[in-house]
Amino acid sequence: MDISLEMLVFLFSAMLIVGALATKFSTKLGLPALVLFLLIGMGLNQFIFFENVHLTQLIGIMALIIILFEGGTQTKWENVRPVIGAAGSLATLGVLLTTVITGVAAMYILNLSLLEGMLFGAIVGSTDAAAVFSVLGNKNIKSKLTSTLEAESGSNDPMAVFLTVALIELIQVPDASIWLAIGSFFVQMGLGLLIGLLLGKLTVLLINNINLDTSSLYPALAIGMATATYFISDFLGGSGLLAVYVMAVFVGNSDLMYRFSILRFNEGFAWMMQIVMFILLGLLVFPSQLPSVFWQGVLLTLILMFIARPIAVFVSMLFMKYNVKDKLFISWAGLKGAVPIVLATYPIIADIENSDLIFNAVFFVVLISALVQGSTLSWLATKLGLTGGKNDPSKPTMELINLGNTEAEIMEVRMTPRSAALNRTLIDLELPDETLVIGIIRNKQLITPTGTSVIQDDDILYVLSNKRNREKAKRVLLGKKENKPPKKPLATE
Repeated sequence: MDISLEMLVFLFSAMLIVGALATKFSTKLGLPALVLFLLIGMGLNQFIFFENVHLTQLIGIMALIIILFEGGTQTKWENVRPVIGAAGSLATLGVLLTTVITGVAAMYILNLSLLEGMLFGAIVGSTDAAAVFSVLGNKNIKSKLTSTLEAESGSNDPMAVFLTVALIELIQVPDASIWLAIGSFFVQMGLGLLIGLLLGKLTVLLINNINLDTSSLYPALAIGMATATYFISDFLGGSGLLAVYVMAVFVGNSDLMYRFSILRFNEGFAWMMQIVMFILLGLLVFPSQLPSVFWQGVLLTLILMFIARPIAVFVSMLFMKYNVKDKLFISWAGLKGAVPIVLATYPIIADIENSDLIFNAVFFVVLISALVQGSTLSWLATKLGLTGGKNDPSKPTMELINLGNTEAEIMEVRMTPRSAALNRTLIDLELPDETLVIGIIRNKQLITPTGTSVIQDDDILYVLSNKRNREKAKRVLLGKKENKPPKKPLATE
């Protein structure tokens, strides 16, 4: 049916409203919101004919950039650093093993060629960042496991993209060199990592040193830099998605002006992009085509969940310091979501034979994975005794801001057990001139500081200071404690 401009505006508003309300029901049901978004898209499919795969892929890639940037800025490097080896192994060897095992199964179950089966395996081989971030975000699961899964899901998309593109090229050009493709992979990863670090540092310098007319422009600047990071990395032959995630982790773990505004804007924007993307992807699914691939899709999903993913996890983490329960949980947390469906559009655009069959089978994998695994993650963590630990403190209601066009700023400083200022009164601190602690958050309560206020572990201090005194003030508050030996008495004659 032809759609007028007014109808498009109405549908867009309806998508956002219904999508936002759907998140409330999905939380109560314990399901990832993407399941409901997909079903909403399929429902709209009965009234709207939509088959613009190119537009869907473009919106999907933009959504992945926003989702990875939001997830990366929320990732704490101090939690990820100890598990970077395990996450890296899962993101590379784990994806490769999942691709091979699932690909061989798909070759027989879907009656595909070996390369087409491997293509299907590559498309569903990665753990989806959007699904993992949304499902684990409010669960009280041990930090080591959540950090591993978040780092894996944020960094394994490049491997899935590389395998998908490489396999499509091999299908189209059978004489293409596999070794050249392998060399290209390492170049893409290296460039993506380097460009992500460089542009992450540039983003922090730009945000902290430019004085925009309004604070509402800083989130737009951050999103613009994330998008530019993807484009520059992709243009130079690097992995754009890896570059965005690395850049986001760097930005999120740096001293950042207007951090609260940027993070909250990113969170809302990421949700909006998820809503739009999954509904559009649902529109591409024609329910009339699904029955013909129903049992194949279910069987492949079971193989992926109970055979391919567990084998990939246990092999790629063979020498890691994780026990069996940890590995079982990580195996079950291999959620599928946005990336597989976006990657499933690649064979369609490339006009690969059986591309529609692959797309519909991928849809079943994503739907069942999100529905079954996403809704049982919390239950499984409880059964395995993997819950507990210290929850992150509530998000602060203040932020590091630049006070107009002046040289003054307010910065947020979180105390740790190693902070030099711990257990000292404010009056005893040798803070630089023109520096004042104006607020303390302790146990979710705002405390008005006085000279006799004693700084405690996990306090969040808000410090009014001059820009040039920022680093000195941080050294006084966060520098390592000094354990000076007592002075020897002077010798008396």
